[in-house]
Amino acid sequence: MQLYFNPASPYVRKVRVTAHELGLSDRIELITLSLTPVSPHDELRSRNPLGKIPALITDDGAVLYDSPVVCEYLDALAGGHRIFPVPGGARWTALRRQALADGIMDAAVLIRYEQAVRPQELRWQSWVDGQFLKIRTALDALEQEHLESAFDIGTISIACALGYLDLRFAGEGWRTRRPRLAAWLGAAGQRPSLAATAAPAA
Repeated sequence: MQLYFNPASPYVRKVRVTAHELGLSDRIELITLSLTPVSPHDELRSRNPLGKIPALITDDGAVLYDSPVVCEYLDALAGGHRIFPVPGGARWTALRRQALADGIMDAAVLIRYEQAVRPQELRWQSWVDGQFLKIRTALDALEQEHLESAFDIGTISIACALGYLDLRFAGEGWRTRRPRLAAWLGAAGQRPSLAATAAPAA
């Protein structure tokens, strides 16, 4: 298998953590690339019409995207229901947490593009503030969750979202008002899958 990859992407990291937890990392070749909404990658677009990462080329040549689909495929490949729980309450909790964490990633990546790619004279601070509001509200909700009971697609996604905030927005200081969430990430971050996939410092 091949995975279109950038080490800073929290979505790609989610796939890599999943693969590591499932014992599939050695079967995936990483294809490194760099892209932004204004600098598309032609090879990637030929595989994924949206031009987004992650995109996984399976052993039979199919192309899967994006991270929720790729992660579920890897879980099925490894036998099923290891990262995605069986149907029932635990599954809905894991999928809800994945959606919440993906929303944090979406807002954070949009802020990153606004601040690093858009020309300064065109930047819209009120829009950035609105994205930060989504992130902060989601983090406050996660502070109330009991995350210690499972390491599944939900908590994997949360760990990757928090890692991206640390990478790109360290000055946000999200831990200050959320000590339980910070303590959880400190413990979860010791897992080999998260340690092995951490992005290099910006």
